[in-house]
Amino acid sequence: MTAPVKGPALDRFRLLAAALVVCIHTGPLESFSEAGDFWLCRIFARIAVPFFLMVSGHFLDREGWKSTGRFWKKSLLIYMAAVLLYLPLNLRNGGYGPLEWGKRLLLDGTLYHLWYFPAVLLGLWVVRGLLKLGRPAALAAASGLYLLGLGGDSYFGLTSRFSGLGAFYSGVFTLFDYTRNGLFYVPLFLLLGANGKQWSRRTARTGFVLSLTAMTAEGFALRSLGWPRHDSMYLTLPLCMVFLFSLLLERNQGTDRQARRLSVLVYLLHPWFIALVWAGGRFAVPLAENSLVRFAAVLAASFAAALVLDKLRPLSVSPQTRAWREIDLNALRHNAQALRTMLPKGCELMAVLKADAYGHGAIRSARCLQRAGTRAFAVACLQEGIALRKSGIRGTILILGYTPPEAVPILRRWRLTQAVADEAHGHALADMGKPVRVHIALDTGMHRLGVPAEDTAALEQLYGRRELRIGGVFSHLCASDDLAMDDYTSAQLSRFYSSLNILRQNGFDPGKAHVQASYGLLNLPPQPCAYVRAGIILYGVRSDSSPSRQWPELHPALSLRARVACVRTLRPGERAGYGLEFQAERETRLAVLTIGYADGLPRELARRGGRVLLHGQSCPMVGRMCMDQLFADVTELPEVCQGDIATIIGRDGRAEITAEEIAERCGTITNELLSRLGSRAPYVSIR
Repeated sequence: MTAPVKGPALDRFRLLAAALVVCIHTGPLESFSEAGDFWLCRIFARIAVPFFLMVSGHFLDREGWKSTGRFWKKSLLIYMAAVLLYLPLNLRNGGYGPLEWGKRLLLDGTLYHLWYFPAVLLGLWVVRGLLKLGRPAALAAASGLYLLGLGGDSYFGLTSRFSGLGAFYSGVFTLFDYTRNGLFYVPLFLLLGANGKQWSRRTARTGFVLSLTAMTAEGFALRSLGWPRHDSMYLTLPLCMVFLFSLLLERNQGTDRQARRLSVLVYLLHPWFIALVWAGGRFAVPLAENSLVRFAAVLAASFAAALVLDKLRPLSVSPQTRAWREIDLNALRHNAQALRTMLPKGCELMAVLKADAYGHGAIRSARCLQRAGTRAFAVACLQEGIALRKSGIRGTILILGYTPPEAVPILRRWRLTQAVADEAHGHALADMGKPVRVHIALDTGMHRLGVPAEDTAALEQLYGRRELRIGGVFSHLCASDDLAMDDYTSAQLSRFYSSLNILRQNGFDPGKAHVQASYGLLNLPPQPCAYVRAGIILYGVRSDSSPSRQWPELHPALSLRARVACVRTLRPGERAGYGLEFQAERETRLAVLTIGYADGLPRELARRGGRVLLHGQSCPMVGRMCMDQLFADVTELPEVCQGDIATIIGRDGRAEITAEEIAERCGTITNELLSRLGSRAPYVSIR
C-alpha cells in the first residue's frame, strides 16, 4: 500500500469546512432536491464546526493548554470585530430592546453564525475545568454533556414528552439559544481533537464511511419523526468526526497559514454576501430562482473578498531573516523546577529578570515562569518592573536597584516593591507620605547598597516608619561563587542573621528574608529564608568555569543563530576583511555571517579562537569582526551555501558552543555576554 501524500491537511481542510458552512446557510440543492439539500446541509455539512473545534483542541493540547488564555483573547477580539461588522445588518433587522441586545451580544452572537465565538469562549473554560479531573474523566464528562445537549437538539421531540426534561430544555433555550453549544457541544469536540486518536488508514476510512452512513440514517429518521428543534447534534456525529480527524492527522505535515486566515475570513464574511446576493436576485433571475447559482455566487464572492483582505494585511518580517535568539521555554521551565527541588520547605524561587532576563527576554521568560508556578520576580530598575506589570505579570516584583523617592506614586501605581538602598533612601521614601512596599537591603560586607547590618538603631528607625510597608529583608553574598572565600561568605551570613535576630528580639518582624543568589544556592547549604534569588543559573548557564559544590541538571535556554549571507572563494595569498587581516594560505571558502559586534558579540572573539557551527561542524571565525557581519572559514564544508543557518551559541546536531566557552575566550562572564546581546537579534520561542 502506497503511503499517502503528506502536506498541511488540517489547515487545507479548513477551506472545505468554511465552504460547508456557506452550504448550511445557502442550501445549494434546494431548487433541485429537498432530500439532497437536507443531506448536504443538515447532515454532511455538520462536520464543519466540529472540525474547527477539534483542530483548536489539537493545537491547544500540543502546548499543554498553556496558550488557552491567548487563544481565548484572540477569539474574543475576532468576535468583537465581527459584531461591529454585522451591526448594520442587525440594526436593519431591528426589533430588539436593550435587554435583548445584551442577551444577543453576550450569549447568541448577534447574528446566527457568530454563535460560534461566545460558545468557544464558554467551552474553553469548561474544558480547562474538566481537565482538572484527568483526561479520561474529562472526556467522559464532556460526553455526558453532549448527550444532555442532544436532548435539546435533534432529540427534542422525544425529551419534550417528559415534563421535567421539557421544562429544563425550555429554560435553557430561554437563557441562551445557539450558545448552549458552548456547554453541551464545544467541550467534547475540543477534547476529541486534543486526544487525536489515530487508527490505521483502512480502519479510519471504513469507520468514517460507516459512521457517516449511520449519521445519514439517523438524520433522516429524526426528520421523519419531527423530533429536531435544531439539527447540529447527532448521536453518531462524534464517531464520524473521530474517524475523519484520524484520516487528516495521518496526512498532516507542516502548516498553511494562508488557508487558516482565508477560512476564518470566509466564515466571517459570507453572511454579508448572502444578503447582497439575495438583494441582487431582484434584478438577476438565476440568483432568484437557482439555489446552486446563489451558493456559487456567495462562495465565490466570499473567497474573493477573503483573498483581497488577506493580501491587504500588514506584512511582518520573519525574526529569522538575519540573526536571532531562540529561547527554549521547556528548558526554562525545567530549570525552574530543578532549582525548586534544592530549596528547603517554605522557601520559594524568586526569578531574577534583570537586563531583559540576562538576554533571554524578560516578558516571555516571566510569562513562562508564571505559568510554571513562580510568584516572585526581581528586576534591576523601575522601568523593568513596569514592563512586567504591563505584560500581565502578577505576584511580587522586587526592584533591586535604586529608585528616586519622587517615583513613589509610580511604585504604588504598578504595585512594585522597592529595595531600600540605605538609611537615607528609606526615610526619603517614607517622607513622600504614601505607603510604599519595600524590602530592606542589608550591607553585610559587599559595601554596595544596603543599611549596614550592624547598625540596628538605623534599621529599627526604618521599621518604625509607618509609610514603609516592609515585606522583607535581604543581602547579597559577594564571594559565594568562590569556594576559597567561604570564610568571608560565612561572616556575611553571620552578620545577616544577627541583624534579623536583634530585630525580632526588639519586637520587629523582619519580613521575608533572602540572602542566596545563584551561587549561594549552588555552594551553600539550605538557608532559613523565604526566597532564593535565582539569576544566571535559572537560564541553564554558569557565570564562568569556577567550580561549584553542586550543579543540578540544568539546560541552556538560549541559542544564538545567524544566516549565511554569501560564500566567497579566495585564492592563496588573497586577503579579506577590515585591515585585510585575514590572508588565505590555500584556496579558501569564507562564509559571511549576518551577525557582528553590534549584536552584542565581543569584537575580539574572532581573534581569540571564536568559532561557529554549520551543518553540525565547527568552523573557525577569521579576520576582524565587523559591526554587522563576521567571517567563518568553511573550506572543509563545500555544501555550505547562502541562506544556511549558523549557530554561534547553542547546539547543531551533536556539536555545541556554550556561552561559557565564548565568555572565557574573551575574558568575561556569561552574565555580561548574554545581557549585552543586542535588541537587533529578536527572540523566537521554541518548545
